[in-house]
Amino acid sequence: LYRAMGRYPEAEPLLVRSLSIREQQLGADHPNTAQSLNNLAVLYYAMGRYPEAEPLFVRSLSISEQQLGADHPDTAQGLNNLAVLYYAIMGRYPEAEPLYLRALKIFFNRLGKDHPNTQGVWKNFINFLQEAISTGQDSQLSQHPTTQAMLQQLRERE
Repeated sequence: LYRAMGRYPEAEPLLVRSLSIREQQLGADHPNTAQSLNNLAVLYYAMGRYPEAEPLFVRSLSISEQQLGADHPDTAQGLNNLAVLYYAIMGRYPEAEPLYLRALKIFFNRLGKDHPNTQGVWKNFINFLQEAISTGQDSQLSQHPTTQAMLQQLRERE
């Protein structure tokens, strides 16, 4: 609630405490610990503390992949969150693209194209591609068929 209200200084100690409790009670590699890591990373992202958010996103994603599997929706959400950080803040387009593509594949396969989570990541991916075009970074992207098809469509709209 505090995070949603923009009351970040009040949210941080609660999220840090939640993470600590989950690590102690459930273990460092529990999926709920991954959730707490992600929540704290999202707060740091919102606060502009990107270097602090990145290792938390990475650790959360690693736990999700190991404990829930490479094709679990929580893993897909972690992929999306890290991709957003990489491209939006750090300009790391070549690193963000495969994360988006993996997240989309998981969500399409597990939840379907019309699910809100799938649609949210799809929107993020389109925004990512539009930004890559507008900043001249699209040449850094792969030849993946989905990426290239969407780049083509976006360029035709211009």
